[in-house]
Amino acid sequence: MTGEQPLHGGNVSAGVVRVGDTVRRPAGPWTPAVHALLTHLHDVGFRGAPRPLGIDEQGREVLTFAPGEVVWPDRFALMERGLGRVARLIRDFHDAVAGFVPPPDARWRVLIPADGAEIIAHHDLAPWNLVAGEEWVFIDWDTAAPGTRLWDVAYALHGFVPLSASPAWQREDAPARVREFADAYGLDERQRRELVPLLARRTRSMHDFLRDQTTEPWTRLWAEGHGAVWAADADYIERIQHRLLT
Repeated sequence: MTGEQPLHGGNVSAGVVRVGDTVRRPAGPWTPAVHALLTHLHDVGFRGAPRPLGIDEQGREVLTFAPGEVVWPDRFALMERGLGRVARLIRDFHDAVAGFVPPPDARWRVLIPADGAEIIAHHDLAPWNLVAGEEWVFIDWDTAAPGTRLWDVAYALHGFVPLSASPAWQREDAPARVREFADAYGLDERQRRELVPLLARRTRSMHDFLRDQTTEPWTRLWAEGHGAVWAADADYIERIQHRLLT
C-alpha cells in the first residue's frame, strides 16, 4: 500500500504503519476480541482509545490514528501537571469497560497472568502508550486481557509517577505523587491498602516475564538490560513502600 509511514517508539513496534488517518498493525488471534472491546468503549462514550476499523487487504488490523505525541520520554514533563488527568482517564476506562461482555469465543493475548478477572484490563498503561493531543488516548491494546483495576493501576503508577530506581527519573516526591494519582482515580481505603504491596509485585512480574522468554522481541529486551531495570525498580519500590499512601 502506498503512503505508508512507519511508526516507531516503544519497544515493540515492528510492522506498525500510518496510512492517512489510520494505523495498520499486525493482527493476531486476539484481534477480534480486542476490536470488540474497543467498539464497546466507543459505544459507551469513552474516547481515550482508538476506534477499530476492521482488517485490511494485507490482514492487518486497522485503527483510527490518534493525533498528538507519545508522552515518553520527550514529553514526560506533561506529567508534572497531568498526573491527575491520567488517573481520571484510567478510571474512566475502567468504569467504561465494566459493562463489557466479551464474545464467547474471545481469545486474549495473556503475557503475564493477572491477579484476578474483575475487568478486561489494558495491562500496559504507561507513558510510552499515551498519545497527548487535544485528547489523550491510550494505544497498543493488543495485550488487553482479564485482570483487575488495581493490577492496571499498579502498572500505571510505576510509569507515570515514575517509581524508578534510576537517578535520572527517581523522584523525592514519589509518595506524594502516588497519593495524587490515588485521589484522582478515586481509590477507597481498602483499595489503597491492597495497592501498596501490589506495586512491587506488579513491577517484578515484568522482570520475571522477560527472564523466562525464549522468543523475540522479549529475548532482545532481556539482552538489552530491560529485565535488570524492572528488578531494580521493584527493589526500590520495596524500600520506599512504608512511605506510600500513609
